[in-house]
Amino acid sequence: MTCVKFFSNLGVINGFEIKGHSSKNSDDELGKIVCSAVSSAAYMTANTITEVIKASAKIKVDDALMVLRVDEPSGEVITVLKGFRLHIEQLAEQYSSNIKVYSEV
Repeated sequence: MTCVKFFSNLGVINGFEIKGHSSKNSDDELGKIVCSAVSSAAYMTANTITEVIKASAKIKVDDALMVLRVDEPSGEVITVLKGFRLHIEQLAEQYSSNIKVYSEV
C-alpha cells in the first residue's frame, strides 16, 4: 500500500510524504503500474518545484519514501502541489486497494 500524506501550514499546502509500495508482491503487475504512476508524478512535482520554479525545498528520498516540504511556498509552488494532490486523489479513487491519501492535521 502506498500512503500519501499532504502537509499544510495555516491551510496552505506546502509538501507531501509518500511511503510504501503499491505492489502486494513481485507478481502484482497492476501494483507495479500504480507505483510507477505515483513515483513519476512525485518526481515531476519535485523537479518542477526545485528545477523549474527554483524554489528552496527540503527533500528526502529513500526506498519506498519521498518527502518534500517548502517552508514558504510561492503561488506557483502551491499550484503545482495542488495539481499533484488532485492527481494522487484521483489515482486513489481508481486504485483504492493500492493508494491511501491523508492530510496532516
